[in-house]
Amino acid sequence: MNYVKVAQDVLTALSGKENIQAAAHCATRLRLVIKDESKINQTALDEHPDVKGTFKTNGQFQIIIGPGDVDKVYDELIKLAGLPDMTKEDVNHSSSGPKGNIFMQFIKVLSDIFVPIIPALVAGGLLMALNNVLTAEHLFTAKSIVEIYPGLKDIAGFINTMSAAPFFFLPVLIGFSATKRFGGNPYLGAAMGMIMVSPALTSGYEVVSAAASGKLAYWNIFGLHVAQAGYQGSVLPVLVVSFILAKLEIFFHKRISKAFDFTFTPMLAIIITGFLTFIFVGPVMRNVSDGLTNGIMWLYNTTGPIGTMVFGFFYSAIVITGLHQSFPAIETQLLANRAITGGSFVFPIASMANIAQGAACLAVFFITKNKKQKSLASSSSISALLGITEPAIFGVNLKLKYPFVCAMIASGIASIFVGLFHVLAVSIGPASVIGFICIRSQSISTFLLSGLISFVLAFTITYIYGKRAMAAEVAAADSDLQVSTEEDIESVAEGTQLLDEIVYAPVSGDPISLKEVNDKVFSSEFMGRGAAIIPENGDVYAPCDGLVTVAYPTHHAYGIKTDGGAEVLIHIGIDTVNLNGEHFESFVKKDQQVRKGDKLCHFDLDKIKALGYDPAVITVITNTAEYASVERITHEHVASESPLIALTAK
Repeated sequence: MNYVKVAQDVLTALSGKENIQAAAHCATRLRLVIKDESKINQTALDEHPDVKGTFKTNGQFQIIIGPGDVDKVYDELIKLAGLPDMTKEDVNHSSSGPKGNIFMQFIKVLSDIFVPIIPALVAGGLLMALNNVLTAEHLFTAKSIVEIYPGLKDIAGFINTMSAAPFFFLPVLIGFSATKRFGGNPYLGAAMGMIMVSPALTSGYEVVSAAASGKLAYWNIFGLHVAQAGYQGSVLPVLVVSFILAKLEIFFHKRISKAFDFTFTPMLAIIITGFLTFIFVGPVMRNVSDGLTNGIMWLYNTTGPIGTMVFGFFYSAIVITGLHQSFPAIETQLLANRAITGGSFVFPIASMANIAQGAACLAVFFITKNKKQKSLASSSSISALLGITEPAIFGVNLKLKYPFVCAMIASGIASIFVGLFHVLAVSIGPASVIGFICIRSQSISTFLLSGLISFVLAFTITYIYGKRAMAAEVAAADSDLQVSTEEDIESVAEGTQLLDEIVYAPVSGDPISLKEVNDKVFSSEFMGRGAAIIPENGDVYAPCDGLVTVAYPTHHAYGIKTDGGAEVLIHIGIDTVNLNGEHFESFVKKDQQVRKGDKLCHFDLDKIKALGYDPAVITVITNTAEYASVERITHEHVASESPLIALTAK
């Protein structure tokens, strides 16, 4: 890589040094605060051979360069731009002010709150879908499975109990996540959520009927009649309550002396928030929530197939803007009130859009002659069909443009049938070809038909357009998208022949998929394939024999090039670069030879978690494209130095 040229190209694409307010870098990417993002030449960055991707987050524009190169590009960039050398913490401070309009800030807040709790909702949703399969009539036969096999009745009941829990206790989950997002103690938020769903209260699902029948109990508080009403399944009330709780806690922390702060701040924050919740905030926000739900359903019922067609057409474009991050809040509200709404129309439409993007990407696989692009299209299309669309959208379809548009058209047409036959989801799950498990039983066949229409149309339109009308453009795009030729790879590898290898676990803990990592650079596999581990201690060991190519002063990331040719990145925690090496101790340095099992570093796991950082230890093969396959070996608990990733050479 020509670091000076890359820095010059980046600076030009950003419209010069005058448009950069602050710049820093971490192990993989440039982190920039831009004065006017409308001046960025996004096309130039997307097509640059040394830029692996870009995205915006927390008021920063981040450009993915890769480990071992990003620091050198950064050095040249700040020289050219005349910027001071800044830490990531400095950049975070520079980007802490308002970015974008209020609406986009609100969307970002919703995303930060709901993304962490989605796994719990998905687990409950899929269990709910399984219960539906067991209990629904006219799904396989006229009778339900439990009617045909009565011995399964208690199993279905047990599954139903588990599936209902995340939604019944939803205020606890949201209270924890939202209070943390607003700067308060998440455990206080969870406690407030527990108060809102206390068994001593009338269930939120029964408040209306209890009030109508005169059975709703009231407290007499200072002459006020306060309803003893619970908030099971509520979303908006607990969001507002969490905000109030967090701000009260911050207020008391600043004004109560340290000797009394630990004891009295939590109590005062809880009791004041509790009074406000049941006297005013809860009842008002319950009405607002009901009004919002009714308004959404009115819009859906009024616009019908035309509305779903428009939504389906634009859904993937909405994903690019990031506005889809607000959808979990809407879906959760619709599902929590499914007795009234019937379920969520967002999920089936999202499924149509994801299937279409996957099918269009698969068509590119059959069109392109470029081996690199063919490999990317094959893996990305399967990922999109299973609900993870980022690799397909950002890696293939958007760069070629026409597959993305063809998929939008197919999704819009398929979504007509979703609206026409009122296809609704009764749970949250993978918005994909297997999404039928989340659809109410009477609509499963229509969902599958709509999905088939989406797939066939997207694939056919993309293939015909790409093969006949745009053959020359496809060839040109293939040339642009080719990251490296075989000669380039040989040059970079300096004659090293890639070998089949095993990369071992750098830490002990529970392995997870990269797609579960709370960082889109890793979860979308921009940097390559691999695995992550939720560590049980802070000892990090070399996962292979090789040369240390990256060892940052912050001690949170290491790169090793193995004798077999693999380029391995070990990244400790998410955004832990903010700590500037605090709570980390390194035992190796750059250009040092290491053997598998040599200690790379130690980090204080408890302190890092207490500071709110995700401690996941990520292992990525950054030259994944040079291998036939890179696969995680195990899903079970691993000890350090246990086999983790298998590499198969081409």
